[in-house]
Amino acid sequence: MNMPTHAMIAAAGQGTRMRPLTDTRPKALVELAGQTLLDHQLARLQAVGVAQAVVNVHHFADQLEAHLAARSAAPKITISDEREQLLETGGGLIRAAKHLGTEPFYVMNVDAIWSGHPQVLQDLAKRISQPADPFAVLLLARRDRCLGLDTAGDFHMDRSGRLTRRAKDEVSDYYYSGVQIMAPSLLDGFAEEKFSTNLLWDKALAQDRLFGLELDGFWMHVGDLASLQLAENYLAGVDR
Repeated sequence: MNMPTHAMIAAAGQGTRMRPLTDTRPKALVELAGQTLLDHQLARLQAVGVAQAVVNVHHFADQLEAHLAARSAAPKITISDEREQLLETGGGLIRAAKHLGTEPFYVMNVDAIWSGHPQVLQDLAKRISQPADPFAVLLLARRDRCLGLDTAGDFHMDRSGRLTRRAKDEVSDYYYSGVQIMAPSLLDGFAEEKFSTNLLWDKALAQDRLFGLELDGFWMHVGDLASLQLAENYLAGVDR
């Protein structure tokens, strides 16, 4: 198994549900447990040897660039500039693709925080190397082991790890956690324009090549002020 050397952190969102904190800073620079959300993710990537990380910027882009320029630790950062237009999760990946290498790479949302499962990024890398040749492996969080989200779930997962979407009238056990590993070929045929990662997943689902990995830990979707406080409280009470 080869560990990925490249990753993308999606950090360009406007963070409207984090106001008033995001009236003066990008969401990625909001602090949780004494560390910015962005630095939580960069530390995860550094720990598994990722050498190159792409970070997209839009809201308070200058602040984010300055913060990243002040870092000396790995991974090396490349900025993907979306100042003029947010490209959403899918389009942002297409713009960043030229910096993501030719092997599977990680994609992480800046607000996806977890505790436990210390080998999870390695386990994602193992799973994408399986004979079924996945286009992507999504890290899934159980609905009963998380905070910050309360919906009917996102995916069903069978014993082999294959995913299917939850139908509108169903409840599923899993949320997409905001972390995945992706083969570059999944991006083939898509243009640099605004679109959701869901379209990439639709391509993978149509070819039976979308897989999942259950997080053996506790997941925190830090999307608003209330979930930020809940995550602070949770992390204060656990030994990570």
